[in-house]
Amino acid sequence: MSSTNNFMLGFCLVILFVNAASIDYGEALTKSLLYFEAQRSGKLPSNQRVQWRGDSALNDGKDDGIDLTGGYYDAGDNVKFGFPMAFTITMLAWSATEFESQLNSKNELKNALNAIKWGTDYFIKAHKESHVLYGEIGEGISDHKCWERPEDMTTPRSVYKIDEQHPGADLAGETAAALAVAAVAFKESDSGYSNQLLTHAKELFDFAKKFPGVYTSSIPVADKFYGSSGYEDELLWAAVWLYKATKDKSYLDYINEKSTSCGGTRLNFSWDDKYIGAQVLIAKDLLENKFAGNESTLLNEYKKNAEEFICNCIQKGHNNIQKTNGGLLWWDYWNNLQFVTTATFVITTYADTLSATKNSLQCSSGNVEPLQLINFVKSQVDYILGENPQKMSYMVGFGTNYPQEVHHRGASIVSIKKDKKPVGCQEGFDQWFNRNAPNPNVLVGAIVGGPDNSDNYNDSRDNYKQAEAATANSAPLVGVLARFAS
Repeated sequence: MSSTNNFMLGFCLVILFVNAASIDYGEALTKSLLYFEAQRSGKLPSNQRVQWRGDSALNDGKDDGIDLTGGYYDAGDNVKFGFPMAFTITMLAWSATEFESQLNSKNELKNALNAIKWGTDYFIKAHKESHVLYGEIGEGISDHKCWERPEDMTTPRSVYKIDEQHPGADLAGETAAALAVAAVAFKESDSGYSNQLLTHAKELFDFAKKFPGVYTSSIPVADKFYGSSGYEDELLWAAVWLYKATKDKSYLDYINEKSTSCGGTRLNFSWDDKYIGAQVLIAKDLLENKFAGNESTLLNEYKKNAEEFICNCIQKGHNNIQKTNGGLLWWDYWNNLQFVTTATFVITTYADTLSATKNSLQCSSGNVEPLQLINFVKSQVDYILGENPQKMSYMVGFGTNYPQEVHHRGASIVSIKKDKKPVGCQEGFDQWFNRNAPNPNVLVGAIVGGPDNSDNYNDSRDNYKQAEAATANSAPLVGVLARFAS
């Protein structure tokens, strides 16, 4: 080989190395967990790291004689929506169980468990009776009429619940799933707390099974914001996690019973549709030979559907997911990145199981090796973190070019730590929402809705379809970032 060729080869290798090293996944992981501290409701702990936030909603539930402080605000408003909050905690806890060693190696396992516990402590408060669960605090329409910091908001803090007369199997099922996987996450570090979570999870699953129906029929004010398309997926999802947490055969019997109606090949995985999560968990256990022969046959439909979804994501299936010219998976104009982060999580965890069991993925267009799956996930994560046509990181506070006008009440108004003067309902719109300037507080680690299907992004506070972040966007990415950072 000539000296020129040697030089060019070396130059190319250097470029490849620089590109590979240009994204600090460890920094992204740290920041992704910081975001959850910015979303906290209630009395903040002494170890709170996001210092521009203060205590908020300290009287939640008081008028109804119950302490419902704590938990998370879902996105850029000041409402506590139980349905997406439960999915957020389920995905955070799945991240912590699936990628425990990686989180530990980056000294982030404790922060991940703290983020989970902030949610599960609230769910325990919200589940005071076996067949009663409080599912929403505050109300979206009145909340959205005001632009106020959570610390001094004046909007009503109405409480909404499900019970035997007003059921919500989807809400109860998702909360059961969150508590069950959290029980697994805490099993080694706090067995007593783990057992407490498991007790609540079992009661909620029983409640969901005995009293079917969608929660928005009982809490109609939630329908406009987090409407539910059904409850069967949440029941299945909860049963899978309860089986993993307990090895109780009754949960496996339920999973087997539902194998003929296990959701088919889904279009996405989200706070509303959990089928893919359940399918992938079962498929992973099948690869690891965790079921007896006759059970494996019954459960193969789950595996088939999980793999078809993954094949569609990587453009090798029968019904491929759309991609932008810049390479991003594309589902929806409104908060598209929520679907991207969940897809990256299930593909990552499945790829690792394929690799560990020395298997490959069989797609309609051929075999796909685990490394190919990981490389695909990397392309999606790298796009989110700045390797895209806009050269913009869609994780706030990561890199040098990221969204400045995130649609978020607390971040867009001066911190109460700097100015204690209350910001009124309309005053917030006049002085802060309509202000054409960067937010005074950086919502570090938040994943915004993201670009449109032409890879364009309009960084404007009133552009809530693209510029609003949500906890359900970030939770799945925690595990993926831990995997890439280690």
